[in-house]
Amino acid sequence: MSQRKIIHIDCDCFYASIEMRDDPTLVGKPVAVGGQPDRRGVIATCNYEARKFGVRSAMASSRAVKLCPPLILLPPRFEQYREASCQIHRIYERYTDKIEPLSLDEAYLDVTGLPHCQGSATRIAQAIREQIRAEVGITASAGIAPNKFIAKIASDWNKPNGQFVVKPAMVDEFVRVLPVGKLFGVGKVTEARMHKLGLFTCEDVRGLTPAELSHHFGSFGERLWQLAHGIDHREVESDSRRKSLSVENTYVDDLPTAAACCAELPALYDDMVRRLARVDASYRISKAYFKMKFADFTQTTMECPLLEPTLAIYEQLCERCFERGGKPVRLLGVGVRLVDREPELQPSLF
Repeated sequence: MSQRKIIHIDCDCFYASIEMRDDPTLVGKPVAVGGQPDRRGVIATCNYEARKFGVRSAMASSRAVKLCPPLILLPPRFEQYREASCQIHRIYERYTDKIEPLSLDEAYLDVTGLPHCQGSATRIAQAIREQIRAEVGITASAGIAPNKFIAKIASDWNKPNGQFVVKPAMVDEFVRVLPVGKLFGVGKVTEARMHKLGLFTCEDVRGLTPAELSHHFGSFGERLWQLAHGIDHREVESDSRRKSLSVENTYVDDLPTAAACCAELPALYDDMVRRLARVDASYRISKAYFKMKFADFTQTTMECPLLEPTLAIYEQLCERCFERGGKPVRLLGVGVRLVDREPELQPSLF
């Protein structure tokens, strides 16, 4: 295994932490950031006091307030969150230029061979966390490991406001007992399939060959075998490129017909166009993307190639998606797929 030194930094309940920082009267009370219950809102994040009641991210706000009647539910303030994220990123840059942001509040850092803190990744992580607390006013947790997969898991080990180190010699035993749900790329459906096969931990997965896993899980089988052995060769990608841009909305009342859905598209389309105007010129649009979620929470998506988006294209995609389900609709989303723009080449003189 490569002896890289990877740090995964994850801020603790980021949005809620910013709200408590800016309003100290919230400290010690159950706080969540998200949409309102009467508008089908969902919880973006919540603090640990709220989690004691069973409140979780991505939970419907209506359920959250039932689980936690004293919950203080706040609307998101993305400008403040982005500002804090920029501050944190500048702290990372004091130590390395190999930074791969995953979201506003978490990132991978490759600190292999760097001189800071006597070359100790553990001390670098500690220093970064102390500076985030002192300069941004919130806490962060960290995982330190030889690869990204293990570092991300380790960052959750001593939350909140802690860190955990998995040295190369510890990798085998650390991974062996992990539940399969911790494996990168294993969602609830794949986890359920693995359980049916008697695969509950990485120890169980190690009992199968890559070929046997591929028989059950296709091309993902070999990846499962690697992760179950703690193998992850992915590099920290400091030049992460945007792949798409989209806008979506959940409606208070279900949209009963295709025509009712199409009537909502101009607002979504205009919002998407405004956001596209802020995307730099190194991208070009390759496809239109449309998402429709029905009242029963099933969903369908559709794409088509294009160079410039038009409202008419999304109306056509909307009608075709509605035909697939034929049921009332709770959510619509419009977007585009982005690719790198090819450099213009000077034509030959001949």
